[in-house]
Amino acid sequence: MSTSGTDVDCERCQCHSEAKRTAILYTLLSQNLTHSRGGRSPGHQRCLCHQRRTVCLRTPHVTCQAASNVLVKTISFMKNLPSFHLLPREDQLLLLDSCWVPLFLLGLVQEMVTFEVMETPAPSMLKKILLDGQSKGQEPERTQPTLAAVQRLQCCLNTFWSLDLSPKEYAYLKGAILFNPDVPGLRASLYIESLQREAQRALQEVLQPLHPEDQGRFARILLIASTLKSIPPALITDLFFRPVIGNADIVELIVEMLYEITGGQLAPVAHVAC
Repeated sequence: MSTSGTDVDCERCQCHSEAKRTAILYTLLSQNLTHSRGGRSPGHQRCLCHQRRTVCLRTPHVTCQAASNVLVKTISFMKNLPSFHLLPREDQLLLLDSCWVPLFLLGLVQEMVTFEVMETPAPSMLKKILLDGQSKGQEPERTQPTLAAVQRLQCCLNTFWSLDLSPKEYAYLKGAILFNPDVPGLRASLYIESLQREAQRALQEVLQPLHPEDQGRFARILLIASTLKSIPPALITDLFFRPVIGNADIVELIVEMLYEITGGQLAPVAHVAC
């Protein structure tokens, strides 16, 4: 993943260095912004260190199309599981809302989808001051992923690639992720727990002939899979889908795709923007 050569190891924040504090324009603008924000201290201003800089996809058209294809395959996986459709509709929706991100990320790994990001310019303080009060009542600006968050995501994907899973391993692992009995509010949690055990047992049985010398592979796969759940849905939405769907709710679109309420198609990736 490329970040235009920035140094990702930010040992300490330099955002409020003495040089910046003493700059006349910086001081005036900072005072104005602090006053408009209700008197927050300079320590709460936007941090511009490398770990907090916002990024967007370098080639959004290509990457968003690949991501959309992976999402369609992810939904197809759920559609083709009879045991999933035997669950109460409420449980299906709860599982979908809980697991679509880790399943999608696993799909990115399986499809070998790679991507690069580039930094997005931070909005100038002068622009904020000049436009202060004019944007009230309007929709808030779209959030942008941070460099640090994308790097954590890339680390998770790279770790999975190092496992070199087989198609059967992917299939059973997806089942183990989908049927999560710990999701709050489930009506058929015991049945879902049995489905998860069945998927894990099938995964373990596949591993024995494929990797007889690696006794710890099963536990390692489950451990690494648990890291996918730490990736925030907002990050995935903002990075891969917001350029395509705008302000639409991604979960509502996924539900439509799953039950084919309105044709089950993501919007064509014709015009995308950071």
